[in-house]
Amino acid sequence: MRFRQVHLDFHTSEAIAPIGARFDKKQFQDMLRLGRVDSITLFSKCHHGWAYHPTEANEIHPGLGFDLLAATIEAAHEIDVKTPVYLSAGLDEKLARRHPEWLIRDENDHTNWVKGFMEPGYHQFCMNSPYLDILLDQIRETLSRYDADGLFLDIVGVRKCYCHNCVQSAQEQGIDPRDAKAMRQLWENTYAGYTAKVKETVESVKPGLPIFHNGGHIARGRRDLAAMNSHLELESLPTGGWGYDHFPLSARYAQTLGVDFLGMTGKFHTSWGEFGGYKHPNALRYEAALSIANGARCSIGDQLHPDGHMDEATYSLIGAAYREVESKEAWCVKATNVADVALLSLEATGMHAKAEARKSNSDAGAVRMLLEGKMLFDVIDTEHEFSAYKVLILPDYVEVGDELRGKLQSYLQQGGKILATGWSGLNPEGNAFAIDLGVRYLGTNPYRPDYFRPIFQPGSLGETSYIFYAQGQKIELDGGTLLGRREDPYFNRDAFTFCSHQHTPSSFTFGGPGMVESGSGIYIAWNVFEDYATKGSLILKEAVLHALNRLLPGKMLQTSLPAQGIVTLQEQKDEKRLVNHLLYASPVRRGEGIEVIEDIVPIYDVRASVRTASPVSRVYLAPQMTPLPFSYEDGTVTYTVPVLECHQMVVIDYN
Repeated sequence: MRFRQVHLDFHTSEAIAPIGARFDKKQFQDMLRLGRVDSITLFSKCHHGWAYHPTEANEIHPGLGFDLLAATIEAAHEIDVKTPVYLSAGLDEKLARRHPEWLIRDENDHTNWVKGFMEPGYHQFCMNSPYLDILLDQIRETLSRYDADGLFLDIVGVRKCYCHNCVQSAQEQGIDPRDAKAMRQLWENTYAGYTAKVKETVESVKPGLPIFHNGGHIARGRRDLAAMNSHLELESLPTGGWGYDHFPLSARYAQTLGVDFLGMTGKFHTSWGEFGGYKHPNALRYEAALSIANGARCSIGDQLHPDGHMDEATYSLIGAAYREVESKEAWCVKATNVADVALLSLEATGMHAKAEARKSNSDAGAVRMLLEGKMLFDVIDTEHEFSAYKVLILPDYVEVGDELRGKLQSYLQQGGKILATGWSGLNPEGNAFAIDLGVRYLGTNPYRPDYFRPIFQPGSLGETSYIFYAQGQKIELDGGTLLGRREDPYFNRDAFTFCSHQHTPSSFTFGGPGMVESGSGIYIAWNVFEDYATKGSLILKEAVLHALNRLLPGKMLQTSLPAQGIVTLQEQKDEKRLVNHLLYASPVRRGEGIEVIEDIVPIYDVRASVRTASPVSRVYLAPQMTPLPFSYEDGTVTYTVPVLECHQMVVIDYN
């Protein structure tokens, strides 16, 4: 898998003609060179349903008079640029209007993405329909005729569907279509059958060709779905609704799976389908650096104009980022992440049977805290080996059934520590802790919000009562040591008892333990990660970081990098070196929900220390190859980075 990829969208209406009239081989090649691109995903078929080449399995776009796919593949291959080929799998608007009976339907017979044919937009196909055979023929034809370096199939996944085909299949299998839980297995089987048939088709034409099925999200805990791909492409456009926290969460899970993966962002100011929208070059520099710092290759989304002329402004923009990536690739190949802490992803676990758990953003809140706290971490599922980590975080709603309880007890017996919050740690019945956390469960706290008074110095904050907005749990000590207490408000806010504009002040009445340490680790009696994702209160982070610092007396890495900075530590074992990635940028919110990076502010004299069991022979800045003064004492190497401008790698060679 190459490092500097472009995903070249080309969803082009039949109402536009001519198509590709300004395509020029040399200009196409010049733009790829300008952008330092080494792989570009090219279109066989778009969402509108048209092919961009002569075809018997489909129909060529009515405005296209030549083989655009062949021309672009030839141009790219001449300059050693790989060409994965794209087919829109879930969407084909041309065919949707001819065969609406093959579309996904909800319980009310509405289609998706749009509910009818009087709105502009696409309609998604059900793979439990004759459409699948047509798609397979299109795949077979494209791969037989063209020198594709991979296959990218878009808009697919396990889909809820009540079309007449799915209802008929359910009835034939003895499933009541009104039973959503029973129907889920039918939908799972539909997707698994689709991916298996695609694999069989591809193998019959080009054995071993890379395949990726894009559904927009890599589900944590669904290794079976991930394994249906040869590699992973993590779609994460910060300005397109994902935000800058999404990619680290997704990447820190993907790297634990041991497969190649890339981070897919876009050149757009907003998201896919935007013509004339451009990021600041500093944004793409940062996003590309964020990918390689998390063990990923890079992909940047672009959209080709219907006339086939590559946009010079776009490839100048992409080149600003990819020139830097190109110079850094040697320190990113075959890299594994180094982590002290594992976040047991809420998405990947059997969550506590609470309705609020199903819509919780606890994973995102936890990752934001870990990034800001400069913790080295992975995001894992229940199949992962816990013993590789010093601390395991159970965020907010992780219920502990018999199987997970056995794994956690084994982990604790080996010396591991647990940080559990809120509902986490409770048995499936939700009436007692399944593991010993030094406390006894009494039930849901009747006051919300309420207050936390720490019995420690919470970072730069003072001694007082702090509002916690999230739901808390009522506990009492059972062998644990109090680190902070709960304080009740005078009353809950309602029509007849309310005070001031928001919530009732603390009555300073002891409401029971709020944060407790035991031999197993530390328990915090609120959904603090969900609260941080929603409110971002500093005390939440300070409480969690205090807990982690107590549980990690010998952290692998410490640094003076400010909160907005990001730090990772990757290891290239074959090269016998550690690579410390340091990043700094400050996204700002512009418009409605769009995070923008424009200015890159240099950070000076960033101190860092890394624990390593092997003696250190050399420390240097990469790719500059500048030697960096360091000290090595008691298994810890210490150094100072004179200036950090967006992204800097520090390489630690060990014996």
